[in-house]
Amino acid sequence: MPPVDRNAPKRCDSSDSRVSLMEFMREFPDDATCLEWLWREKWSEDGTHADCPKCEQRRVFKRYATAQRRQSWTCTGCGHHVHPTAGTIFHKSSTSLHLWFYAFYLMTSTRCGLSAKTLEREIGVNYKTAWRMLNKIRNDLMKSDDAPLSGEVEADETAWGGRPRKGDVEKFRRDGEIDLSGAGGRWNAANKTTVFAMVERGGRVRASVVPNRGRRTLHTEIGNYVLPASTIFTDEWKPYLGLEGRYHHRRIRHQENVYVSGDIHTQTIEGFFSNLKRGVAGTYHAVSSNWLQSYLNEYVWRYNHRDDERPQFESLLLRATLR
Repeated sequence: MPPVDRNAPKRCDSSDSRVSLMEFMREFPDDATCLEWLWREKWSEDGTHADCPKCEQRRVFKRYATAQRRQSWTCTGCGHHVHPTAGTIFHKSSTSLHLWFYAFYLMTSTRCGLSAKTLEREIGVNYKTAWRMLNKIRNDLMKSDDAPLSGEVEADETAWGGRPRKGDVEKFRRDGEIDLSGAGGRWNAANKTTVFAMVERGGRVRASVVPNRGRRTLHTEIGNYVLPASTIFTDEWKPYLGLEGRYHHRRIRHQENVYVSGDIHTQTIEGFFSNLKRGVAGTYHAVSSNWLQSYLNEYVWRYNHRDDERPQFESLLLRATLR
């Protein structure tokens, strides 16, 4: 066995990790290093020269020590202050940048998500701070763009949420919040939150919380985010009828126990739903419908960046620097 340097451990070539913990700590050892990285990525490639918004020309910037410990660089020409954290999710946050960056690392190092309680224990903040950090990351950095899907696209919807406790059902019925008259008194998909998702075969996925499983809702989602002339694969749910005029529509008949017929199937999107539900059940146990979209953002973002050449940690950091 060849000798190794125990003071400088290296990631094994066979490791599934793209960025190891030791690599993260070497690149970002403290808060000052994180702030310097943010300054160079957003404003100054060489760390000294940047475009001054007040002078409207390229100037030399320096960082001066102040009693307020201001996180800014100052233009030597006009004295204008540039704050690298302005316009980012770090703006006006009293949490250390080092802890923010480590939260990014943890979120992108797990396949099944990261709960606020786990983050609280890992970085030593209170639960409210940990929850706010994760909520900002999911909603501000992981939110899907409006780029349309094309080619071969699978679409499907799923009901979200389990059966409530008996006392809750009785309360909902008494308060008139749900109507079980048409469901034989059962708690079925009509009483749950609906998640609708579409995925390009071999490409990106898009998932969102929708108000219902009706024709108008599903057709609007498909029309907004799938390019015309694409091939749409769905099951035999009746609201999907009528897509033929704008798309090539292929249907698989699950009610007849047919799940794959040549290239006609919805296995890709059902696989995404399976990973989503298992990940949420294992990590978060339950998610309120009020915050469900933010968790969808996280799983969609992770799915869409699964094969990137750039590590997910780096992609998320760079997303945070956009201004």
